[in-house]
Amino acid sequence: MSPSAQKVQEALKAKGFGHLKVVELTASTRTAQEAAEAVGAEVGQIVKSLVFVGEKGAYLFLLSGKNRLDLNKAGALVGEPLRRARPEEVRTLTGFAIGGVPPLGHARALPAFLDQDLLAYETLWAAAGTPKALFAVRPEELLALTGARVANLKEE
Repeated sequence: MSPSAQKVQEALKAKGFGHLKVVELTASTRTAQEAAEAVGAEVGQIVKSLVFVGEKGAYLFLLSGKNRLDLNKAGALVGEPLRRARPEEVRTLTGFAIGGVPPLGHARALPAFLDQDLLAYETLWAAAGTPKALFAVRPEELLALTGARVANLKEE
């Protein structure tokens, strides 16, 4: 297992979710579409871990793969205007590169928000540190792992 994927597996275990297993695939899972195809899931079951920043700090938005983040809704939730974090900011804040950012195990804890549409699925798939690693997780497990606040985040 790659060091980044191992780091995610260890973070899962440390939070009491060692039963969730990181899988490394041969196919790319960098985009939600690629990830869905790789695991035979719907695009909506893929969890996109998006980092946005404002004047007061950085935030993690866990979005369904079928949705786009509504920046106005996100900004209203955190109380400030936001912009997408640059790749180097994402790496500094999370310890992971874009395309493999998991919802946990970050270098710095970020306030997290979960797209309410993810609650409609029995199983979700989240990135696990690299563009080819994922883990399956139930929505309630993802909430417990991240402490995320459920919200309507999608662009209408």
